[in-house]
Amino acid sequence: MAELNTIARPYAKAAFAQAQATGALADWSNLLSGAAAVARSPEFGSLIGNPQVDQSDLASLLHEAATKSAGGEGLAFLRLLADRRRLDALLGIQALFEALRAEAENRVDVGVTSAVEMSDAQKQSFANALKKRLGRDVVIHASTDASLLGGAIVRAGDLVIDGSVKGRLDKLAATLGH
Repeated sequence: MAELNTIARPYAKAAFAQAQATGALADWSNLLSGAAAVARSPEFGSLIGNPQVDQSDLASLLHEAATKSAGGEGLAFLRLLADRRRLDALLGIQALFEALRAEAENRVDVGVTSAVEMSDAQKQSFANALKKRLGRDVVIHASTDASLLGGAIVRAGDLVIDGSVKGRLDKLAATLGH
């Protein structure tokens, strides 16, 4: 995994620089997310690196699957990856690109896992509180996990705030066990 990130980083930075220079961050995000989604499918994944398959054709298929996002520059980027046999790094490139984009837009994606589904008002309240704490615009990605019993777990990059009942019970059990 670390090796793929090492490979992906310069490509992500180059794609980000091009997208930023042309004001097409959203188009490049669409290109990379669409191409990465197709590339990680088992059927397509078996074609990547196959010497009997023209890798340039794979790049064209990925571009087509990403609804031709980022135009000719996007296709050229995918062909470059194919020529250098780096299509397998697309998922890492996409993740690193999104991190660079979020940094440039002063935005952070936050995952909130709660025991029950959150209302729009609760999501907005979470976003406002986290914006104050993190000093960035917050985009909430909510999910549910009934095993939490109550409360929520918040993940924003390396920051994890476990305010779940399950988390508190686990801490209590660990304290009593020592």
